[in-house]
Amino acid sequence: MSKGHRQLGTPSVMVESFDEVVLPHLDAAYRLARWLMRNEHDAEDAVQDAAVRALRYFRTFTGGNGRAWFLKIARNTCRGWRGSGPQAPTDLFDEQLHSPASPVRDPESLVLQTDDSRLIDRAMSTLPDRFRELLVLRELEGLSYRELSDLMDVPIGTVMSGLSRARQAFRGALDDQLNQRRLPERARREHDPDAVPV
Repeated sequence: MSKGHRQLGTPSVMVESFDEVVLPHLDAAYRLARWLMRNEHDAEDAVQDAAVRALRYFRTFTGGNGRAWFLKIARNTCRGWRGSGPQAPTDLFDEQLHSPASPVRDPESLVLQTDDSRLIDRAMSTLPDRFRELLVLRELEGLSYRELSDLMDVPIGTVMSGLSRARQAFRGALDDQLNQRRLPERARREHDPDAVPV
């Protein structure tokens, strides 16, 4: 038996260790917590608390997607610290059937096209928690619709419509931030017609 695995029941059944399931996803949990808590120190504390909870309840992990399992604990920890609303049951969904065939202009592509990360941070900070959560988990962490549904305890249709609204809200917030950035440049040009645009 390799180090880090424990054996259950029959000799052929191996279960991953806590280190294999949780530790690779600490950075992802921190990124999520940072957006949810809006404070680096609180995010660090929340992830540390989530890791302790994951260790305490590791015996309930039945295998499968360790990242989604741990991110759900991190998300619930953050929501517990900030308060949360009611959760809905999940439904069946086929990722292949419902994913768009061609890539659309989404927040991730906007991020790649925008050099100013502070601009992105400001735009994201204006969004409701639910939208930020969906965008971070889908666009930055790459979770599937099924993983999001399981993690958030909502139907996949709710995930899809929420992501659509979140993307639209992010585009609007990013446009607002870009417009706010342009206002001082326009005012400077109006006062100094010979000024060269930056």
